[in-house]
Amino acid sequence: MKSSMPKIVTIGGGTGSYTSLSGLKKYPIHLTAIVNMIDDGGSSGRLRDELGVLPPGDVRQCLVALSESSKLLRDLFNYRFEEGELKGHNFGNIFLSTLEKQTGSMKKAITEIGKILNIKGKVVPVTFDKKSKLCVDLANGKTIEGETHIDEVEKREKRPKIVKAYLKPSAKLNEDAKLAIKSADYIVIGPGDLFTSILPNILVKGMPKVIKESKAKKIYVLNLMTKVGQTTNFKASDHIKALEKYLGKNVLDFVFINDKRPKKTVLSWYSQYEENPVEDDLGDWKNNFNIIRKDLIKDVILKQNPVDERRRSIIRHDSDKLALQIFELIINS
Repeated sequence: MKSSMPKIVTIGGGTGSYTSLSGLKKYPIHLTAIVNMIDDGGSSGRLRDELGVLPPGDVRQCLVALSESSKLLRDLFNYRFEEGELKGHNFGNIFLSTLEKQTGSMKKAITEIGKILNIKGKVVPVTFDKKSKLCVDLANGKTIEGETHIDEVEKREKRPKIVKAYLKPSAKLNEDAKLAIKSADYIVIGPGDLFTSILPNILVKGMPKVIKESKAKKIYVLNLMTKVGQTTNFKASDHIKALEKYLGKNVLDFVFINDKRPKKTVLSWYSQYEENPVEDDLGDWKNNFNIIRKDLIKDVILKQNPVDERRRSIIRHDSDKLALQIFELIINS
């Protein structure tokens, strides 16, 4: 490893970024989290619509993940109201949106909350454009607008394959995100749902070019499970091909894939949504990246908050296992 601390940039959103950052902050590295800002569902979507602010949810999760403050303070920012007119809202989301209105800037709001939470690293929105929406065109010619509509699929709905993803209108890349990628030593893409957590960052105008031109080593962390209506029946190679369609080919240097099978109870829960573990078919696939296969699953079944409007995964990557593998890669590179 270099004498100075390596600069690591993560790209993603939601629980995926929360997981990777929670583990990585324990190591001697400089961390910058670039965050998806296209969310329009749940608490974030309501605040975005009602107050005209940027969606705070993914930013909040990254701030909490990087926090070195007390557990009580971290739990406070993740607290979700269970009754009244605030039902379903996160305290941290409301706080972030209030500060954005008060200061006139999401950037300033993040800086102030970063001080309160004593974060290790930086949280950088991928864009400050407020009107951009995630859109996908389906194989049957239909278009779906809005991340929340793409993310939520009725159990029995047989959605045609996504053939194209884009932002409408296009979004401008935040200059701070651009600078962080340019100066990074390693870029970690994922984990997270491909179309609703990862690609909203990659689809921002200029992002693929900046990533490709960066001298950083690029790491892609594959999701544990397929996602209904987005990556149904996708194998590992399908995820990579879909990512490369927008990022460009021969950009990735390393791909992390979990090699431990989830518990039967977990598989049974996912099967009702026709979701399955991502199959590793990379063995004979010609590629220009190194494949790292490890047990990356957190051996805990997570419970859904009853007032959360979004369906969440019940298994996640283990933050400590994932961070250890990334750090070992860094010190051995």
